[in-house]
Amino acid sequence: MAKRILASAALALAAVSLASCGSNTEEVVEAPDGVPGMAVENARMVLNAVEGNPASVYLDLKYDGDRALSLSRVAVEGAESAVMHQYGEYDFKIQMMEALPIPLTKGSEVIFKPGDLHIMAMGVSPELKPGGTTEVTLIVSGGDKYSFPAEILAAGDAR
Repeated sequence: MAKRILASAALALAAVSLASCGSNTEEVVEAPDGVPGMAVENARMVLNAVEGNPASVYLDLKYDGDRALSLSRVAVEGAESAVMHQYGEYDFKIQMMEALPIPLTKGSEVIFKPGDLHIMAMGVSPELKPGGTTEVTLIVSGGDKYSFPAEILAAGDAR
């Protein structure tokens, strides 16, 4: 009897834990005044050579704000969803995986670049074309948002 109660409690806890794991498909409608001390340069989205496959977003982020926070989520206008990815070792292989929240303190510099930390934009609209721009939104702990334009590049363009 005690085993059944324990098993039921463990199952209920697992269900609650899984329910709290949301997807990154939340729509970001508008960004407020931004994140004080945050600046982005060299932002670009590189489309995939195969239409329908994810695009990559790269950028140089500098943070000089007074309060510590974490970069927790991202959104890309014209994409169904976006996730921060990073390469790491798993099962003795280097693989791409979802990045953990990125801590930011005064003086932090974070580079999103090919082969390292980057943003994957899934379900990219065919309306996003090389030579255009799209809006990228970084979402930090507490929900503040920082939005900026990213130049759209073709798959073979310099990253």
